[in-house]
Amino acid sequence: MDGVLYDSMPGHVQAWYEIMSEIGISATKEEYYLHEGRTGRATIQIYFNQFFGRDATDEEYENLYARKTQRFEELGFYTQPMPGALEVLQKVKSLGLQRILVTGSGQNSLFEELDSHYPGFFDKSRLVTAYDVKYGKPHPEPYLMGLKKGNLLPEEALVVENAPLGIESARAAGIYTIAVNTGPLPDRMLWDAGANVVYPSMPVLAKNIEGLIGQMNQTIFSTFQTKA
Repeated sequence: MDGVLYDSMPGHVQAWYEIMSEIGISATKEEYYLHEGRTGRATIQIYFNQFFGRDATDEEYENLYARKTQRFEELGFYTQPMPGALEVLQKVKSLGLQRILVTGSGQNSLFEELDSHYPGFFDKSRLVTAYDVKYGKPHPEPYLMGLKKGNLLPEEALVVENAPLGIESARAAGIYTIAVNTGPLPDRMLWDAGANVVYPSMPVLAKNIEGLIGQMNQTIFSTFQTKA
C-alpha cells in the first residue's frame, strides 16, 4: 500500500523521525526508509534495542505508535494516490485477476481511503495487514497469507513492491516480484533484495504489466503441461 498505491512514505518517515527523536532515538530519515514494510511494533523494538538495549514495553509501544499515527494523519499524505497505480489496477482487473493487498501498515486512515481512491478494486477478505500476521516483512508470512487468502500457488501470483524488505518477503514466499522504485533508494538495493525486474515508476509499470502477465501465464501453462 505505502509507496505503491499511495505516495505516503515521506509522511511515514517524517512522523517516525519526529516521534522517535523526541525520546532520544537519533536515526536519520534515510534509515526509516530501510524499515519500510515492517510492522510498527517491529520497527519500535529494533530501535529500542539499538539505543536502549531493551524491548519497548507494551505501554511504550502503544503510546509511541498512537502518536506516530496521529502525526502521520496530521501530515496528510494518506490522501495522495500514487501516480499510475490506478492504471495498473485497471489493467489487472480487466484481465480477470485478483487484487490482494499485503501491507505492514496498521494505519486505519489508509484502509478507509482505499474505497475512496480505488473503488471496487479490493475486497476486505483479501487484505493482509499488520493485524493479520505474527511476523512482518521481510518474513514470508505476509505474502504466504496473501496466497492463502487468494487460494493461489506461488507461481500463480505476481507481487508489486517498492521496498527491499517487501521484496525479500515476497521472494521468500516464492513469488515473482516486480519492484517499482517510487522512493529515494537506489535501484541496486531493490535488485540486491531479489527483485525479478525493476521499473522506475508506476506509470512505466502500467505500460508493461499486460506483457508481464502474459509471460507469466505462458510459464504457468508450460509448467502444468510438464507436470501433466
